[in-house]
Amino acid sequence: MTNPLLNLNTLPPFSEIEPSHMQQAISQIIADSRKQIDELTNNLTKESISWHNFVDQMEQINDQLDRAWSPISHINAVMNSDSVRDAYNACLPLLSEYGTEMGQHHGLYQAVSNLHHKADQLNLDTVQRKILIDDLRDFKLSGVSLTDEKKKRYGQIQLRLSELTSKFEQNLLDATMAWYKDFDSADALDGLPQSAIDAAQQLAQANDVDGYRITLDYPSYLPVMMHANDRALREEVYTAFCTRASDQGPNAHEFDNSSLMPEILSLRHELAQLLDFNNYAELSLATKMASSTDEVFGFLNDLANKSKPQAKAELDELTQYAIDKHGFNNLKAWDLAYYSEKLRREKHDISQEELRPWFPEDHVIQGMFDITQQLFNVQFKQRQDVDTWHKDVRFYDIFDSNNHHIASFYLDLYARKNKRGGAWMADCIGRRKVSDSIQKPVAFLTCNFNGPVGDQPALFTHDEVNTLFHEFGHGLHHMLTTIDYAAVAGINGVPWDAVELPSQFLENFCWDEQGLAKIAKHFETGEPLPEDKKQRMLAAKNFQSAMQMVRQLEFSLFDFTIHSDFDPAKPDQIQDILDNVRQQVSVVIPPAFNRFQHGFSHIFAGGYAAGYYSYKWAEVLSADAFSRFEEDGVFNRKTGQDFLQHVLQKGGSQEPAELFKAFRGREPSVEALLRHSGIK
Repeated sequence: MTNPLLNLNTLPPFSEIEPSHMQQAISQIIADSRKQIDELTNNLTKESISWHNFVDQMEQINDQLDRAWSPISHINAVMNSDSVRDAYNACLPLLSEYGTEMGQHHGLYQAVSNLHHKADQLNLDTVQRKILIDDLRDFKLSGVSLTDEKKKRYGQIQLRLSELTSKFEQNLLDATMAWYKDFDSADALDGLPQSAIDAAQQLAQANDVDGYRITLDYPSYLPVMMHANDRALREEVYTAFCTRASDQGPNAHEFDNSSLMPEILSLRHELAQLLDFNNYAELSLATKMASSTDEVFGFLNDLANKSKPQAKAELDELTQYAIDKHGFNNLKAWDLAYYSEKLRREKHDISQEELRPWFPEDHVIQGMFDITQQLFNVQFKQRQDVDTWHKDVRFYDIFDSNNHHIASFYLDLYARKNKRGGAWMADCIGRRKVSDSIQKPVAFLTCNFNGPVGDQPALFTHDEVNTLFHEFGHGLHHMLTTIDYAAVAGINGVPWDAVELPSQFLENFCWDEQGLAKIAKHFETGEPLPEDKKQRMLAAKNFQSAMQMVRQLEFSLFDFTIHSDFDPAKPDQIQDILDNVRQQVSVVIPPAFNRFQHGFSHIFAGGYAAGYYSYKWAEVLSADAFSRFEEDGVFNRKTGQDFLQHVLQKGGSQEPAELFKAFRGREPSVEALLRHSGIK
């Protein structure tokens, strides 16, 4: 039987991919790659090496593995099952061992070094030189210069980390899916908007249950916390959510990440010290825009100092409101979203649920395309004949101003069982030059929104529209690149603390009046968002923005502190460090049973370890970048083309500080972020 994951040169044939294909394909591709790389490096000399006979060949070898692993990883995220999970997990040690081996491959390192020394002789351009410099740095960070004994330990650490981080993510998914609550009557959901009640009924029907079901998936969880009049229900749902995968809550110890976190942190600490860094935070910054741990701590603490007084005032306002208007003077964690929504309604007479009818899925997507077309002169066309993993998935092609096809993407918007929570963009196919043509980039864009209910289209909250624009911004960064080398095309080679710039930048158009005119239209009448609603929504934009700011700073400081100060001799310090950070920057201290860290997959299972600060770091860049659009005209074509040219098209081919300065004409300033956030 032919394995559909082998020799892929088209889009992944998802309907043909079985779990049994996964390990077989990865094993064979890795074996073939080892052989090809050994032959390549053994036959190259310092005199004979060139860009074409080395880098181009390596890109072809690496692409085969990328093309096979990408759909496997994606299927594991969006169609998780026991058989898929087993196959995915079986691939991880193979990939870890191979990655370590290639990072420490002396022949590869010597070839890159030789090519780097011949850069002038071969007239390599600045992009090619940057790739080689980045490669040499990455070889050193992979332990190429270590002793054999330390190389062996490096490989053991990487292998164990791949197992632990995968297990962390799987525990969180299992814990999220394990909890649900069924109701015979909608009366138990009193206060929830009709859209949430309808979604709960549809969820029950999908599971062959009469009545209504709520879960810990965010589209189900959030309406309960914001609207449920039953305080005991809010407490129950909050407790289940914030104790997922922990030693607390309704499923205590069943999917527990407690022992995984200190082991992950200990291994990262050991890895950093193997490579002569003091801690993992320093190792993390070796590939980032920020230059030192002191700079990151200074940046975060400065934002906290500027934001905390206003955050405290916002919490005081909420507390007093609950007392004055509702006679309630004992706010708990499960009350904050509920009374905040009531206060928001009273101050601004607007709610997320009230806005849903003006953000129907198809119109929002078309409006997003229109905005992108006006800014960057590209067009979008849906294609129907593409093999996908679920019937709800759409596929689009992107064309340039000359109607040339330049990129494509999958769009998977709805929450469903066995799909990882959250929203993300992932690389399906990367751009690179292939012989006389270009391999066009393809992206996966994934969200978790409520789908259509009955004959009614999917209706988004404005927050969900922001999320969609955010992920689409990542997608544009990947897809609109014009760099022809895979290592620095799109988001590849972009420092992690700059990679959020395009995503956060695009969110601004959800708040701009001209942008709103393109995405907001009533699903039944076709009427635009009424002026009074629009103004109330805009006025509510920065409602409790300082409280939101310090909450994100809490996450960032916890992440960076835990990776800079972690002591392997004190595995129980994780909660203490989080508590200390909260005392420093937070205005809301959660209950003692809260186990936020057990579900913090960004840093324990994702790519944000010692890098969660990147959201705020890049938000400074994105706010300042958008301020030029505010100055020049939001849909100024020249400004849009400049952003396209200096940021989206360049990928990782230049340092982000250089690219930002080329676009903005100066160094970034924090003032635009504070102004956009309404923080004085």
